[in-house]
Amino acid sequence: MLKVENISVKIAGNQILSDISFEIEEGDILMVIGPNGAGKTTLIKAIMNTVKHTGKAELKGKEVSKISPLALARQIGVLTQKNAQLFPYTVEEVVSLGRYAHQTGILGSLSPLDKEKIEESMNLTDIAHLKDRSILTLSGGELQRVFLAAVFAQDPDLLILDEPTNHLDLQYQISIFDTIRQWVKRENRGVIAVVHDLNCAFNYGTKALILNEGKVEAFGQVRDVLNRETLKRVYKVDVAQWMQTLLNYWN
Repeated sequence: MLKVENISVKIAGNQILSDISFEIEEGDILMVIGPNGAGKTTLIKAIMNTVKHTGKAELKGKEVSKISPLALARQIGVLTQKNAQLFPYTVEEVVSLGRYAHQTGILGSLSPLDKEKIEESMNLTDIAHLKDRSILTLSGGELQRVFLAAVFAQDPDLLILDEPTNHLDLQYQISIFDTIRQWVKRENRGVIAVVHDLNCAFNYGTKALILNEGKVEAFGQVRDVLNRETLKRVYKVDVAQWMQTLLNYWN
């Protein structure tokens, strides 16, 4: 579904990424992890062609840099931890924005298919009962589910998530990733998620990419990549031992 070849990024003379390569297939949830400053968000920007880079990313065999912005918006959906919420739009209005790339004309109206995708997305994210509420009245977890529903309404092939559950309560973290796992089960879909939580990566990922100082430290099946020695080398601490110690508190 997505093939990344030798992507490198240099900003203001600083090498941020060096020769990053990996592939994901249909049904994959790729977890991108690594210490702060490893280049995770920059990688997402390079894939989306929003930062100058060398190398290339191919989506279903076509180079992303050669896909028009409108066509790309129909194929890739992006969700970050920061979303503008300046106006008192209703939940349904925000989710409807996800259909923008599929509309025709300057004043395109919602088609029956648009309305179907909007309703389906609100049901999948369990926010249909909030559809008439102003987004300014929602909790952080509810609001993030609204933005996720807007991305789902976009009906993309590839979903890119940049720390989508950061600062959210545990119940919302679980809810969002449970929903994402359900969404990717449909054919012709894949997910890339930048996360800090290694437990989340283990629980929901099919593959993992570890970045360290702008380079690929490891890539492959999640349970092969997230091993004790690799994590210890990257994070400079015995992550496994630390987690086992924490687990003892619950016994």
